[in-house]
Amino acid sequence: MSNLLNSLLYGFTNILSVGPEEPKEGESGGCGSEQGCCKDQPKKEETTGCCQTKSTTTADACCSSTVAVKEETSGCCKTETKQEEQKSGCCSSDKEGCACEGTENEPVIIDNLKIIFSTLTGTAKNMASDIESKIQQNPKVTVNKIEMMDITEYDNDNLLQETGICVFILSTYNVEGPLDWFSNWLHDLRYDFRVDRDVLKKLRYAVCGLGDSAYGDEFNLAAANIDKWLGRLGATRIYPLGECDKNADQKLQFDTWSNGFVSELEDKQCLEFSPTDISYQSDEEEDEGSDENADIDVDGGSGDEMVDLEDMGNMASKIKAAKERRAEEEEDFENSKAKAKRMIGMDDNKPRERASAPQAREMVSPMIMKNLTKQGYKVVGTHSGVKICRWTKSALRGRGFCYKHAFYGIQSHLCMETTPSLACANKCVFCWRHHTNPVGTTWRWKVDDPQFILDGAMENHYKMIKQLKGVPGVKAERFQEAFTIKHCALSLVGEPIFYPHINDFVTMLHKKRISSFLVTNAQFPDKIAEMVPITQLYVSVDAATKETLKKIDRPLFRDFWERFLNCLEQLALKGQRTVYRMTLVKGHNTAEIDGYVELIRRGKPSFIEVKGVTYCGYSGASDLTMANVPFHVEVIDFCQKLVSKLGGDYEISAEHAHSCSLLIAHKNFKVDGVWHTHIDYDKFFELVESGKPFNSLDYMAKTPEWALHGHEAAGFDPEETRFYRKNRKTVAAPENPDINA
Repeated sequence: MSNLLNSLLYGFTNILSVGPEEPKEGESGGCGSEQGCCKDQPKKEETTGCCQTKSTTTADACCSSTVAVKEETSGCCKTETKQEEQKSGCCSSDKEGCACEGTENEPVIIDNLKIIFSTLTGTAKNMASDIESKIQQNPKVTVNKIEMMDITEYDNDNLLQETGICVFILSTYNVEGPLDWFSNWLHDLRYDFRVDRDVLKKLRYAVCGLGDSAYGDEFNLAAANIDKWLGRLGATRIYPLGECDKNADQKLQFDTWSNGFVSELEDKQCLEFSPTDISYQSDEEEDEGSDENADIDVDGGSGDEMVDLEDMGNMASKIKAAKERRAEEEEDFENSKAKAKRMIGMDDNKPRERASAPQAREMVSPMIMKNLTKQGYKVVGTHSGVKICRWTKSALRGRGFCYKHAFYGIQSHLCMETTPSLACANKCVFCWRHHTNPVGTTWRWKVDDPQFILDGAMENHYKMIKQLKGVPGVKAERFQEAFTIKHCALSLVGEPIFYPHINDFVTMLHKKRISSFLVTNAQFPDKIAEMVPITQLYVSVDAATKETLKKIDRPLFRDFWERFLNCLEQLALKGQRTVYRMTLVKGHNTAEIDGYVELIRRGKPSFIEVKGVTYCGYSGASDLTMANVPFHVEVIDFCQKLVSKLGGDYEISAEHAHSCSLLIAHKNFKVDGVWHTHIDYDKFFELVESGKPFNSLDYMAKTPEWALHGHEAAGFDPEETRFYRKNRKTVAAPENPDINA
């Protein structure tokens, strides 16, 4: 009984104690000493040479670590106190390979790598040898076993057991060749019901095709098909498809691709197994185009892409659920307004203490963070964000650029879309974010450093670009180019000019030779007046009268109309390029042409962008439907009527039919009958660095013919490949293109 009681007390003592467990009877101490635990030994004191300093060494946690404690009184005879090391949590080993030491400088170890080539003339074999040499000479990569073989000698069935990395260097021809059998075998494998969809999930691969662009549509076709089928069978694409043209400098193109591939091997994370085509399980090619609408999330009430009319029926249940959820949120919001008239438990007869000044809080709450993250944002710091535009994805695949390419010469894959302020002073009915971002009229949040915001935005942008390397159709050369940002669109969401240090942020962009396009909702005239010169300054002009502006933009300021007009007047005083951005909402703001004419004369913008509204799906915050989206011919009709009343100072210069957008430009940009709406970006940076005054005409460039209004290309770059979804339904434009009909 006594032993039982002692055991219980001993166990209870262990629960309460912080130190090491006491040895049981008959067991030796944890230190292996015959004299008991080392912490029971007397303390050793020794002088350190200082007249008033003693070093006391004690055992902490019984031999697991050694802590040196110094007792020092003031007035020491200027003896330096050395900081003693505390070896806590480390193995304290002097041997090499301690697990506590960093391994950043260690090379990436790859067990097995195969270079498989297909050739008729020997070109692919020579290039396969080149890439083999580059891999072997790279000190940051160690390959235990590297093999190079002809695809005709490779047993296709071995591909099903591959767990290493396979690099395919494939010459393609428009006649029957050695690739046909391999390509057909992959195709059959994909559609064999006995084979798992992810049968190649342990394979990591990259494909580079060598071909002749004179073959037209058959240029590198076999290599592209092999790259596609490998991805659809679950393999991990570690680098985009390379396309080297015999009619150009094929060797230089291959060197660029191979250098990028070898550098990718240096990153362990890039070699992790991550099947690239999980989202492309459908057998039809239109699934690849469906990523343009991938951001639509009716279930969450968010998204930024247009929903086709024929797709709305499939979303009925989700829309109904979204409406119910919205009603609940509005009810909760109304309930939250009811506050107690006095604090419970407070004596009204006693004087109240002065309330302490409110502390600045973070702009992005957990709920806002959840909503923005769901929409594809990367939140930077406490109030900034960055997101990949769908046109960036399109440009990486060679499927065209956004309207800024036609109007101003910007390539979408070199553009970063960001904002230093997610908050806005308006709640526009056509807001792309369905009002999931914060709102306010004064900055009441914490303020992040502009350098921190810029570094975070660029880092997250590059991370999102890197994630696109496995998307089918991504061009290797554009993938590499995308890691050099040349343009920043400060128009993502919110009010960028609201950020207290916006001038510092823009200046940092220009020092990195990154051009700046800033969009403001015309509610902060003082900010516009204080803005340093930027590449192009936008003002959203969404209505021509006070009543319509209140209905469309739903501003928070009571003096919103006065602020709006003051912003336009400040815009007229700026020396750089200025733009009115007009979003046409059919049935809301398209009938007030005379009012728009007056606003244009007040602000004297360099350009006027007129764009049809984009339907973003259902939102309880807006009653817009597809009926409010104008046709492109209706936008043209509106622009023609507007220009006819501007007294000959403006003309329609360019268009981008794919975006339902037109550009009206001042005649100052028409030199000798030729439009110059594009921008000489190098010249702009020279002017900024000079510190001398300059105007918008000092850095203009010629507009290409395909971008001009009336050209058959309708603003789509002929060097790009236009992609149409299969089985898409088209709606005929009205015969009478009157937007107000």
